[in-house]
Amino acid sequence: MTSPSTEYALSLLASLADAGVRDVVLSPGSRSQALALAAAEFEIAGRLSVHVRIDERSGGFLALGLAAETGVPSVVITTSGTAVANLHPAVLEAHHSGVPMIVVSADRPSEMRGIGSNQTTVQPGLFASAVGWVRDVEAPRSGPVDHEAVRTLAREAVAEALGGDSHGALGRSRGPVQLNVAFREPLSSGEQSLPAAHPAPVEVAPPVAPSALEVDVDPATLVVAGHAAGPEAEAAARALGAPLVAEVSSGARFGPHLVSSYRALLDDADFGGRVRRVVVFGHPTLSRQIPSLLTRDGVEVVVVRAAGAEAYDPGRSARVVEAVEVDRASSGVGSTDDAAHRTWVGRWVHTGRRLLEAEAEAEAESEDAADGPGADGTAEGSAGRTEAAEQAEFLRREVQLLRRPVTRRALAEALWRVSWPHDRLVLGASRLIRELDQIVPGKKIPVHANRGLAGIDGTIATATGIALASQRDDPAAGTTRVLVGDLTLLHDVGSMLLGLGETRPRLQVVVGNDGGGTIFDGLEVAATASPEAMTRVQFTPHEVDLSALAVAYGWQYVEAATRAELDQALVARYDGPVLIEVPLSR
Repeated sequence: MTSPSTEYALSLLASLADAGVRDVVLSPGSRSQALALAAAEFEIAGRLSVHVRIDERSGGFLALGLAAETGVPSVVITTSGTAVANLHPAVLEAHHSGVPMIVVSADRPSEMRGIGSNQTTVQPGLFASAVGWVRDVEAPRSGPVDHEAVRTLAREAVAEALGGDSHGALGRSRGPVQLNVAFREPLSSGEQSLPAAHPAPVEVAPPVAPSALEVDVDPATLVVAGHAAGPEAEAAARALGAPLVAEVSSGARFGPHLVSSYRALLDDADFGGRVRRVVVFGHPTLSRQIPSLLTRDGVEVVVVRAAGAEAYDPGRSARVVEAVEVDRASSGVGSTDDAAHRTWVGRWVHTGRRLLEAEAEAEAESEDAADGPGADGTAEGSAGRTEAAEQAEFLRREVQLLRRPVTRRALAEALWRVSWPHDRLVLGASRLIRELDQIVPGKKIPVHANRGLAGIDGTIATATGIALASQRDDPAAGTTRVLVGDLTLLHDVGSMLLGLGETRPRLQVVVGNDGGGTIFDGLEVAATASPEAMTRVQFTPHEVDLSALAVAYGWQYVEAATRAELDQALVARYDGPVLIEVPLSR
């Protein structure tokens, strides 16, 4: 005989699958056993993909990565008690970055709450304001399950996670929701009969009519694309005849209006000082210059609401809109191809490129000087050399360059160079994402990062979810590369554990290892605080053997200490995930 818990679990998962859910992430537990065993049956039937993780915190970020790649809410199932609380970091990131997620937390029935029962706490509302929709479901009793009520509940959960309501109308931002489902004993039964599939994916209506943006008569507009801005930002910059400042994880870092070395230009009175209007897409997080510009007197700010819970408005004075459309007719400017707009954009673009080239040349000269006299081949002069001698000298310098240790700039450039539109690039919250943001040119490739709260936690799990989803859904999908610092890796090292039976994705975890948190060296206090104290409590040095760590988790391991080794490691083919360690100096 099938228990009420099992009957309800089967009905709920069938309804979620019918509503469009594709991925279920779960961790082992007693109270959630009916949901877990039902999920296994749905996977066998080909109706859901199931991912098992021992650690709920890792499972939460895995669900985040799956949903970030697919745009479809992932379901994460936990047992009761502290298991639910372990999802909180991933739920917060999902809330602030607008990633759809459905938390299905198993719970004790009402008669066991509030009396000190083992593994029992207040689970409904545990995530507070990070979850805008919560339902506490009473434990099912004997008798037929009300399948229509369950179906309605599941569809409402999916719609709310997608930012809509049960009628498909856009209501709030995308993000996490919680279904807290109580279960009484018997908690499950062996007999499982899957309900028939009735696919009817939930669809959410698009936003209201876009707000009109006029083209400047006298060009003074700048478009800023923060994290997850998308290609709409690049299209708006072209339509407005405006320069485009696009962060590396914006999804808009391409096109003829893209500005390199934007920090220096925003600080320059002849560039940033001339801006009178800024149109913001996405969530900018990687510079101090952008919020400074948006809070400056005399600058009009238009913010296109991003997917996260809060509109980005550091000056608390922006005009926040759902979408924009460029209106050329009412501006009196027939086309953004006029000379004034070409000059405005051209100065930003060409000056930014020259600054970037100068920075690259300065670093190359610094490295040549570090190699010692004659390293650049000029100590004896070039007069009188034969062509063969010149070629030999060129080859010698190229070999010398490849044998050099890897710098942060070289690491960023190498990773950007080998990544293409069929790949995925995931950037951890460390010094390295800022390195890429400052130096890499435009390129239309998929870049992910957890920038909702910009925490270092869960990066490996998130990247794994992105890799699994992209490689399952697209036969032509390439490699997922995740660039992290050593502390970011160690903070989420448990996510390297892929249990027996779990899919092993094409995943390269590239670790820039400088032995601690060198990002804190840039804090103002570092100039005055005790070096010993800064090292102990901020830099937090360690001596972890990353090769042994890789072996322990069954990963392949490569050390890339030189530029040639790094290039080879990034393009090599691996059977499963690989940890690529790149030693960096502090």
